[in-house]
Amino acid sequence: MATQMSKKRKFVADGVFFAELNEVLTRELAEDGYSGVEVRVTPMRTEIIIRATRTQNVLGISNVCFTLLEFRIYTNALCCFEIGKTIREQCGTLREKVNNRGLCAIAQAESLRYKLLGGLAVRRACYGVLRFVMENGAKGCDRKWKAPCSVCYKSMKFKDGYMISSGQPMKEYIDAAVRHVLLRQGVLGIKVKIMLDWDPKGKVGPMTPLPDVVTIHPPKEEEYIPQTVAPAIEVA
Repeated sequence: MATQMSKKRKFVADGVFFAELNEVLTRELAEDGYSGVEVRVTPMRTEIIIRATRTQNVLGISNVCFTLLEFRIYTNALCCFEIGKTIREQCGTLREKVNNRGLCAIAQAESLRYKLLGGLAVRRACYGVLRFVMENGAKGCDRKWKAPCSVCYKSMKFKDGYMISSGQPMKEYIDAAVRHVLLRQGVLGIKVKIMLDWDPKGKVGPMTPLPDVVTIHPPKEEEYIPQTVAPAIEVA
């Protein structure tokens, strides 16, 4: 039977579980285009939905991830699972394919990371990813690259399109990811920001429009109303 805990400890335990799960899946499923995880708690069991661009090997590797995750969660004092059962018995794993990987910041950051590890020039790799993102329907894209150069750090930015950086729309429209590349000369940092476009159906972007967007509807066709002229009355 699960231990009783206060609301504060439960929220902390759920946050620790999500952080541990995301870290393990990020390391193990990096080559399969891991793009995020979602934890849904139902009365019967906890569902873990893994999003990736290539979902063939996700369920096979997820068993190894659960073995590592069980060790981390059970050694943590804020455990919100039953001690007598394994996490695999209490959780159901589902996989979800990312429809448009060009609009996923995590997938593009991993793609850029593998290009740099393969020895491709930074400018060529960044411009290639930037062009791919904009061709897939993004409203704006921002790439930031920072690496040690002799004594100081050198940073480069690659931008295209429209980008916002503050307010509530930033939380809805901006998808960001940070990755680190371990090279011979040091650690290279990559930050990817993608601004999605407004989608009224909510499939490839947020359903809420930006507050400064003005929509001008076409004018209605005016109906012609014939004027009735009263007959002239002769005055005697």
